Amino acid sequence: MTIPTYLPYFVAAGTAATLIAILYGLNRALTDAHWPAPDRMRTFLVSAAILLGWLAAAITLGAMGVYHVNASDVPTIQYGILLPILIGALMIWRSETTKRIIAAVPQEWLVSVQFYRTLGVIFLILYAAGKLPGQFAWPAGVGDIAIGLLAPVVGLAYAQAPRKAAGLVAAWNVLGILDLTIAVGTGFVTAPSRFLSLEVQPTSDLMTVLPMVLIPVYLVPLSIVLHLASLAKLRREARASQSRGRVADAWA
Repeated sequence: MTIPTYLPYFVAAGTAATLIAILYGLNRALTDAHWPAPDRMRTFLVSAAILLGWLAAAITLGAMGVYHVNASDVPTIQYGILLPILIGALMIWRSETTKRIIAAVPQEWLVSVQFYRTLGVIFLILYAAGKLPGQFAWPAGVGDIAIGLLAPVVGLAYAQAPRKAAGLVAAWNVLGILDLTIAVGTGFVTAPSRFLSLEVQPTSDLMTVLPMVLIPVYLVPLSIVLHLASLAKLRREARASQSRGRVADAWA
């Protein structure tokens, strides 16, 4: 398998830009929420350690070839995708610290930061170069580009009218998760493994080796966790608004 020379630079630059945007936005949000400096710094450092440690683990496993299997093997990439999502979901719904962080981060930022999804254009570039099958590249690429371009639009709409745009934010999140689900599914069935169900050439084998494997085992779970955080924030704020309404009615 020949890996285009520009791919490592593209994926490295895209991943670095994504992490910088997330960590900068987190620090800014906690500052605007008037968190005490020690708490803010501790939260920032722990968050950075988690994101960078996860990235290091993904790179190490990718370099070891853990996710790259032959046509007769059972696929392994699903573990690299699902485990971080499960951990992230548990933190969102069970961790009080994570709940406080989500409460402090503006909804428009949780949405707008996913502008990085426009990096999905790389799938179409690789398809044009004959490195990825159209069955995977087109839905994954077009879907990611659309979700990424809509992210700042939806975020701005929410910032201007939170109540009116709440449904729009929820719909965007659902579509974003659906896009990633379709991308993972089409990538799964077009990659060599015992469960290969589509006979295509080229296959999506490129997505199981470095640097491209970082997209399914790092950026995809990260995106889904951000979607879940956004939906959780919507739900909690709706509940809080209903509670305030009941209190106001009781005093009326």
